[in-house]
Amino acid sequence: MIKREKIKSLLDTTDFNREVTVMGWVRTFRNNQFIAINDGSCMGNIQIVVDFANTSEELLKRITTGAAVAVTGTLIESLGKGQSVEVKAVTIEILGDSDPEKFPLQPKKHSLEFLREIAHLRFRTNTFNAVFKVRHALAFAIHQFYNEKGFVYMHTPVITASDAEGAGEMFKVTTLDFDKTPRTDDGQVDFSEDFFGRATNLTVSGQLEGELAAMAFGQIYTFGPTFRAENSNTTRHLAEFWMIEPEVAFADLEDNMQLAEDMMKYVISYALENCKEEIEFLNSRLLEDEKTKPQNERSELSLIDKLNFCLNNEFQRLTYTEAIAILRSSKPNQKKQFKYLINEWGADLQSEHERFLVEKHFKKPVILTDYPADIKSFYMRQNEPDAEGRKTVAAMDILFPGIGEMIGGSQREERLDKLTQRMDELNIPQEELWWYLDTRKFGSAPHAGFGLGFERLVLFVTGMTNIRDVIAFPRYPKNAEF
Repeated sequence: MIKREKIKSLLDTTDFNREVTVMGWVRTFRNNQFIAINDGSCMGNIQIVVDFANTSEELLKRITTGAAVAVTGTLIESLGKGQSVEVKAVTIEILGDSDPEKFPLQPKKHSLEFLREIAHLRFRTNTFNAVFKVRHALAFAIHQFYNEKGFVYMHTPVITASDAEGAGEMFKVTTLDFDKTPRTDDGQVDFSEDFFGRATNLTVSGQLEGELAAMAFGQIYTFGPTFRAENSNTTRHLAEFWMIEPEVAFADLEDNMQLAEDMMKYVISYALENCKEEIEFLNSRLLEDEKTKPQNERSELSLIDKLNFCLNNEFQRLTYTEAIAILRSSKPNQKKQFKYLINEWGADLQSEHERFLVEKHFKKPVILTDYPADIKSFYMRQNEPDAEGRKTVAAMDILFPGIGEMIGGSQREERLDKLTQRMDELNIPQEELWWYLDTRKFGSAPHAGFGLGFERLVLFVTGMTNIRDVIAFPRYPKNAEF
């Protein structure tokens, strides 16, 4: 195939009056003369000027929206509005036809709901070109951040026999024939005859295995797919999503908070610097969407302002107990404007409470610490009871504007007796996690870590409003298309 030049480099060049070959997909074809094509290298299209008089009618009919074309011609400075360069075509080759009657992505505005139905084609729109370029940049920045800090990247299992969260909402993995499922004497499924010889599921977190590695390498991180069989049809939940989970030995809750704040500022900064065109497009898109909303529902910050809001402010740190006191005495709580009223210590905070703390009260990102033990996981380090005898754990959540919880983490419980006692209280069988408990028997050390749902980060940085629009092929209840 002839060497092509990417549209991105041609749009930036000043080296005119030379022969170039470009390839891409037709976005529009106007007046049988002007083709706008895009090759995915940037959001911009390049205009091809067709020599109408010397181009066959048969070829002109095949230049349709969605068709793949190869064009060789002369790169010239454009005199028309809207573009700085254009290609005066000498030869046009149709690489792949696109039936204009059937191609669903016509040059008009499509709803995000419709585009989800054609997720295999939505990458060709400007919105999704921008979203997935930002997603790529954020993933790269995550790896670069941890690499610069000397972390070891671990691939933890996708198939596991443990439930790290104790949630029980897991996808089972089996090779058993559903029509001839073997049963034990008491009627239970006999997993001893299954592929792994025991019940297994898709992982909900790589944390527990990550802790094992941190006890040897000192600092590790995972970045991989996780799965939740939660029957949730919201704009914030997916059945399959990606998680970033660092684990650091010889670290406490304070170290954990600092690492998380540093990471968030690093990756947001990277996206702003390396995806200027995409973020400016998404910022404009969001401003247009905001105009259609009632005044009281509009965001106070633009997308770019929101990103800078997180970069330019030190994250406010306060305990759960302090947050409850603020929320109880807040106007929305006093006037019963919260959907979930805060009446007493021990309440599980909802997104509306988290957003109030960030957007209205402190006007900066917030890190909440020291949550009630009863609403947190078994592996979190137990604090000494407070003056009123209330039990808390060394947990932390990082809250962001517009989205609420972005990161959840904790100092891990390194004391064997405390850990086993908590497991017994929650009916978590010690024999199933014998390998996890071994790390507390052989050279236990204070350590901490957190989890960041990658799609939630992409949602925040792109300003999209539905998490199904920031992952290529979303998985959710009743949907596993593509």
